[in-house]
Amino acid sequence: MEIREAEFITSSVMESQCPKPEKPEYAFIGRSNVGKSLLTNMLTGKRKLAKVSGSPGKTITMNHFLINKQWYLVDLPGYGYAKRSKTEREKWGKMIRHYILTRSNLMSLFVLIDLRHEPQKNDMEFMGWLAMSQIPFVITFTKADKLSKVNVEKNLSAYKKALLQNWEELPPLIITSATTGVGKEDLLQYIEKTNKLFQL
Repeated sequence: MEIREAEFITSSVMESQCPKPEKPEYAFIGRSNVGKSLLTNMLTGKRKLAKVSGSPGKTITMNHFLINKQWYLVDLPGYGYAKRSKTEREKWGKMIRHYILTRSNLMSLFVLIDLRHEPQKNDMEFMGWLAMSQIPFVITFTKADKLSKVNVEKNLSAYKKALLQNWEELPPLIITSATTGVGKEDLLQYIEKTNKLFQL
C-alpha cells in the first residue's frame, strides 16, 4: 500500500463525536511519550500531520486522520502520565475504554511500546484487558533506532518471555522507528490485509 493522501479530520473527546463509522479504522495507543504522533507522521510521510511535542501527555483528544480517502488512523491520548491529575487520568481512561469497546469500525489497535524499556506494568495490564475484551491488537515497538541490533533482539526476547508467562499465543509484533522508517511496510501491509475484512 502507498499512502497518497493523509488529512486531519477532527479531534474528539467522546466516541459519539468521531466520524461516522463507515470506513475501517486503526488507532495508535500507548504510554505518554512513546512516539504515537511521530509514528503517525512517519507512516503517512507527512512530518507535520500529527502535532509532536517534547512534553508527554500533550495529546488529550482522539485525533482522526483520513488516509487515501479509504480508512482512518487515530492518534489516541497516552496513558500512564503521572503529572496529570487523577481525575483527568480517570476521565481519559474512561473515554479511551468506551471508544475501544464501542467503535464498530475499529479493526485493530496498535499498542505502542518503547523497546528500550523492560515490560511495564500498565502496558501489560492494558494488553491483558484488550485480550479479555477480545479487541484485536498489534504490539508495535517504537524507537528501535535507539538500540543496537543485539539489544533490539535481547529486549524483544525479554518482552516475549514476559508475555508468555500469561499468554498461550502472542499477538502480532512489529518493530518500528519513526526516525529510520523501519516497520513502515509491515504496518501498511497489516492494514491493507485487514482492510479487506471490513464490513459495514
